[in-house]
Amino acid sequence: MKICNANIFTENREFIDGGVDFDTAFTAVGDSGDGLDVDGAYLIPGLIDIHSHGIGGDDASDGDTDELVRMSKCYAEYGVTSVCFTTMTVGESALYRAMKAVRAFNRPKNGAQCVGINLEGPFLCYAKRGAQAPENLQKPNIDLFKRLDEASGGQIRLVTVAPEEDEGYRFIREASKLCTVALGHTTADYMTAMRAYEAGASHTTHLFNGMPAFLHRSPGVVGAAFDSGATVELICDGLHIHPSVIRAVYRLFDDKLVMISDSLRCAGMPDGEYELGGQPITMKDGKATLRGTDTLAGSSISVLDALRNAVQFGIPLEAAVYAATAAPAKVIGREGNLGVIKKGAAADFLLLDRDLNLKAVYIAGKRIG
Repeated sequence: MKICNANIFTENREFIDGGVDFDTAFTAVGDSGDGLDVDGAYLIPGLIDIHSHGIGGDDASDGDTDELVRMSKCYAEYGVTSVCFTTMTVGESALYRAMKAVRAFNRPKNGAQCVGINLEGPFLCYAKRGAQAPENLQKPNIDLFKRLDEASGGQIRLVTVAPEEDEGYRFIREASKLCTVALGHTTADYMTAMRAYEAGASHTTHLFNGMPAFLHRSPGVVGAAFDSGATVELICDGLHIHPSVIRAVYRLFDDKLVMISDSLRCAGMPDGEYELGGQPITMKDGKATLRGTDTLAGSSISVLDALRNAVQFGIPLEAAVYAATAAPAKVIGREGNLGVIKKGAAADFLLLDRDLNLKAVYIAGKRIG
């Protein structure tokens, strides 16, 4: 199939006028011959969400494959073509159920593909637990991690750890041989974080949220992430991070910036009462908090919402697209195949109008929306 008269986001992080040929993968990029004329629409890689707990009333921690299928369809409706199903700090039996559910998952023809599991808990610290259930927190446990990975069929691609906890550095050294290790939900100071990055961590879970503040004499995890060259996640919902800070992070981290949704089951749903990792949450005006508190509990946005917000906040469109596509692909080791439009890469892509409204979604060369 061929699409022509598009504004294509290329692997050089720029837009060019032209067309693409594809079947399940791109066979040519840039040609401007005959084809489906999309009237100058933006043609960008499919969005990749490496940190999303739920959407449409369902949650990955429920350990239900039918829910994962429904979630997959919802993600695709919002332009997400690849997702890491992300678990919370729940009990061990629930974690095993979640791993096995992902292992049994098969992508529906109109749904996003699963590109792995993001294990956000339970190896986090109490003081920066946020919306993670305190009774299920554990010290970093590499044996448990390996058992969970085995139960998932080796699909854990990302794990968050608080390095200051007992066995934190050993955990990082061992786990980083199997997946990407992120620092998060941590009280680590700058030197502790630097030691963790030197031990093998290379990513940072929702920068600023769940970690010490970035201060001029105490730069903490944020400063260590910058100095070590780690990639960093941002939740661009306008609630977790002030737009000015989003602009500053882009200037500091550039292509290390990764947009995530950190979405909950309330994403795409009306305001009301929901559940997260066994804890009640309330969503009002799109803001999700632990019931009866001001503690933010993830978001209700999609990565496409994050992209639009970032552009509105002053991030260049090219940088925002990269942060939602190629950058997350690199974090999970799928660079070159996902998150990029080039010959040989998977034909997962979106068509957007000039206002960044979604016009069409293609996964493996098939239009699904």
